[in-house]
Amino acid sequence: MQTASNIIQDKAAAAVGLKAAVRILDKWRATGEQGESILRVSHSSYARARRGDLAEIKLDSDQLARISYLLNIHAALRMLFENPDNVYGFVSMANHNPYFNGRTPLEVIGTGDFAALYETFKRIDSLRGAQW
Repeated sequence: MQTASNIIQDKAAAAVGLKAAVRILDKWRATGEQGESILRVSHSSYARARRGDLAEIKLDSDQLARISYLLNIHAALRMLFENPDNVYGFVSMANHNPYFNGRTPLEVIGTGDFAALYETFKRIDSLRGAQW
C-alpha cells in the first residue's frame, strides 16, 4: 500500500522525468506534436512541462514507460557519442538499417506507437552492446 509520502515522491519523480524528456525532445528538434505523441501526453501537459510548471501532474504507467525509454535512448546516445551534435542530432539523421528504411529515428518514434519507441531504443542500445 502506498503512503501519502510515497505518492508525493512518485509524482515529483514523474514530473522530473517528464521535464527531462521534454528538454531532450526539444534538443532533438522534435515538434510539439511529435513530443506529445511520443510521450502520449496532452498539448497542455507538454506545454506545462516545457515551462517547468508541473505541480499537479498525474502520469499513467504507459506514459512513465515512454519517458523511461526516451531517457534511456538519450543515455545510450551519450555513451556512444562525445560530440553533442551527434548526441542530439543522431535521431534526426536518416537511418538506412532495415528497421528504419531511410527514415530518421525521430520519424519512427514520432508516430506515437509504443512498439516503435521500444524497437528504436533496442536498436540504439544494441550499438553500445545492449547492456541494459
